Amino acid sequence: MFIEKFLQYIKYEKAYSSHTFISYQTDMKQFAAFVEQQKGGFNPPDITANDIRSWVLSMMDGNGVGARSVNRKLTTLRTFFKYMLKQGVVATDPMAKVKPPKMEKRLPVFLREEQMEELFSETNNLFPDNFEGKRDRLMIELFYNLGVRESELINMKDCDFDFDRNTVRVTGKRNKQRYIPFGNTLKNDILAFVSDRNSEIGKSEEGWLLVRKNGEQLNPSLVWRIVKKYISSISTLSKRSPHVLRHTFATAMLNNGADIDAVKELLGHANLAATEVYTHTTFDRLQKIYKQAHPRA
Repeated sequence: MFIEKFLQYIKYEKAYSSHTFISYQTDMKQFAAFVEQQKGGFNPPDITANDIRSWVLSMMDGNGVGARSVNRKLTTLRTFFKYMLKQGVVATDPMAKVKPPKMEKRLPVFLREEQMEELFSETNNLFPDNFEGKRDRLMIELFYNLGVRESELINMKDCDFDFDRNTVRVTGKRNKQRYIPFGNTLKNDILAFVSDRNSEIGKSEEGWLLVRKNGEQLNPSLVWRIVKKYISSISTLSKRSPHVLRHTFATAMLNNGADIDAVKELLGHANLAATEVYTHTTFDRLQKIYKQAHPRA
């Protein structure tokens, strides 16, 4: 009962995305199963910080779950117990005494600018001259030019684009909207694709920009396969996801002198700390240039 009400709260009142909702649902089921096994039932007022610590230990020591995944699950519990406090179900929040496990900082994986130029080079001819080839090329261009998330790209509609101002309205996490500018090259490529798409398969009823050949909206697995295919053609990176292109956008912006606050806004980050991870990459590049160029380096 407690969990069901909580899930309804984050779905309808907080308007969490379907992906986040499923993650929270899974986390709560796992936690409830652990508590029921340990205490014989799931009753939030009876849950202590030690119960949560025991769950963390069982995941990390017993099941080999990494610190990053554990911290994500603890975020779910923080949201849950804040809701329980708000509802008056618990008097104190047990999460207040739970310290998250330390995580190793992972630098973002990205492609070099020359690799992206190689990907779009006409001489390479990597994209087939058909609807799917044109769509896939524009997909990669949008990721690289706008730095959007996979879900943001999938949900883009024709009406989100303002071609007079060269801006696109992007709906991000928690339905927050932001506007991202783009150049004339991308503008012309979008208009050319829309014309080809409309003449070949017609405009979708919902107005999606990028669609499958049957006119239906793209799905995450298809987007991943397309991105992986084309990154594999120019790079041996072990990680070849849409997020790599988002990292590539951010790194390219900072390498070319963009203000970090501006990059934060373009990416739709809630706080600057999420954006600062890219400065490690740009600093490594500056160190390399310094060692190569300075006579006393």
